[in-house]
Parts: sequence; structure tokens; C-alpha cells
Amino acid sequence: MKVLFLLLLFCHVSSSVKHSLTFFLTASSGVPNLPEFVGTTVVDGHLVVYCDSITKTIEPKQEWMETLFENDPEELEWHRRCCLQIQPNLFKTTLSNLKQRFNQSEGVHVFQNMDCCEWDDETGEVDGFSQYSYDGEDFLSLDLKTLTWIASKQQAVTTKLRWDADKARLKDNEIFFIEICPEKLKKYLVFSKSSLQRTERPSVSLLQKTPSSPVSCHASGFYPDRATLIWRKDGEELHEDVELGEILPNHDGTFQTSADLNVSSVPPEDWRRYDCVFHLSGVKDDIVTKLDKAAIRTNWVSPPEFPVVAVVAVVIGLVLLIVFITGLFMWRRNNNGDFRLFTSSISSDSNSTPDQ
Repeated sequence: MKVLFLLLLFCHVSSSVKHSLTFFLTASSGVPNLPEFVGTTVVDGHLVVYCDSITKTIEPKQEWMETLFENDPEELEWHRRCCLQIQPNLFKTTLSNLKQRFNQSEGVHVFQNMDCCEWDDETGEVDGFSQYSYDGEDFLSLDLKTLTWIASKQQAVTTKLRWDADKARLKDNEIFFIEICPEKLKKYLVFSKSSLQRTERPSVSLLQKTPSSPVSCHASGFYPDRATLIWRKDGEELHEDVELGEILPNHDGTFQTSADLNVSSVPPEDWRRYDCVFHLSGVKDDIVTKLDKAAIRTNWVSPPEFPVVAVVAVVIGLVLLIVFITGLFMWRRNNNGDFRLFTSSISSDSNSTPDQ
């Protein structure tokens, strides 16, 4: 399963000018609360149609796909026939045969197929592939250029030989990936133009935690996710002292990414030679942001400098306090004898009566 998901990702992001249409089919056994068959249709990495053996309905997952079905009943019928009639029974039978071929009985088992076609809207080039896996490992794959099947497991050789000998099947595969699938993709792209095909430019900011931290060029709010963010010096792309971040989703459906530049060894007079460049697929003009200290945003606050006047005042105050305490101590020491004598005479007089 992981292998096919990786292939799905590759099919989606392998080129910034390519669009992809992927049909992802899964049959399973021994998995509680999971349908025995699940089918999905994915356009440029976005789920647009879902079906399974429990609900037995075709569910459009995008508003534009629902509109397409309303305007093109034949497209809805095509999905219903493939996803609810032909494929479930075929996959269930194949899964049972594979368990016998691998000498397995009970337990969890998964059989998957992914058919993907790509169309380059600039060159018009089309390509595609078909990939089968069993229990998470590659099983069979189609080489579209030679129209032959590649067996990844010994247990797949029998199927490979049989499918390679079926020339009519191979011709149908070729027609599907070169003609039928790309035409469907183009149709979907027309209906999804206002949503999946929209472009939104991001806001780009320069961020820095502390004066010794890398400067991060942060782009947020762009769509689609086919974008690049790089640092340049004198117009040449930098690779050293640069750390590129991943493209991450925002809560509103847009995306964000960042690229960090280590400026610890960059002299202040050379900062003007650096810039950050954001490129969005389908948009001609890039967003170029110059490396400028005045433009950097940060939450770091420098420690407050203690005023010199305040320091001097505190020192003088301490000196005066010391002088006062010392003077008081000396005065009491010098006058201590007289004080005791005076208090003694008063005490003696108070003990005598007038008559004495």
C-alpha cells in the first residue's frame, strides 16, 4: 500500500507543468470495518470521486465533479460501471487467487491497482503507467513504451506471461493511457478550472528569531502546491548554507513553505547580493524578495541598556549612604561616655529626697 501511495505522490509532483488523473482501486480481506472494495478517482492529487462495496454509490467529492456528472451522465455511468460492477468482482476473485498462489489462508490481505496518466499542458505530451501490488509490495507493472508487463515477484510471472500474450488486452491498455485517460483528464480540468486550476500568489516575508539565527524566507497563502522557493546570490541559485522546508497545507486550503539562509558568514555589505525567489506553477512572474535587514520581522527583543546616568546616581547614593552610616557610628562612639555620665547623674538625683 505504501508503494502505491508513493507512486501516487510521484505521479502528482513529478513535473510542475504536468497534470495527472489517477484511478486507485483496493480489494481487501480480513480487515474489520473496511469495505472489501474501494475505488477513488484523483485529479492532480485531489480526491474527486469515491465508491466502495458497502455504500454502492458513486460519491463526487468536489462540487465541480458533481456538476460534471449532471452535465455528462455518460461520465457518471462510466464510473458506476467500472467501480460498482466490473472491478469489485474482478478484484475479489484476483485476491482469492493470489492467496492460493502465495499459499495463504486467513489473515489480512490487500490487493491494489493504480492506473495513472499524465498530460503536459504546454507540450501536449502524454504518459502513463499501471501498477499492481499485493500486501504492500510491488507485484506487476506495465511498461507502456514496450507494452510488456514487469513481474516484481516470482508468483507474478504466470500472470505476466499470460498478459503479454494477450495482444488485444495490451492494445486496450495503450489506448486507455494514451487516449481515453488523457481526454478524461482534460475534461476534468475544464470543469475544475475555478477551483483546482486557480492560482493564488502568496505573501512573502523575511523572518529571523535572533540576530545570530538563519534568515527564513517564508511564503504563505499560495495555490496550487506546485511551487518552488530558493535563495540566490548574484542571480545564481544557492545550495550551500540553505535549508529548504516542506510545502505544508494551511487551514484555508492554501499552502506555505520556507527556505532558511545561514547569514552568519555573510558580511553586512554583501547582504544586497542575496535574494529569495518564489515561483508558482502557471504564473509567469516570480516574487523576488531582497535580503534587507530593515525588512526582517522578528519577535526577539534586545536586552535593555541600563542608563549611565542611573548607574552614576546609584553609585553616588550608595557612597553617601556609606558616609552617613560611618559618620553616625563615629559620632556615637565619640559621645558614648558623656551620654552614660549624664544618664547616671540623673539616676542618682532621682533616688534622693528633698529632706536629705
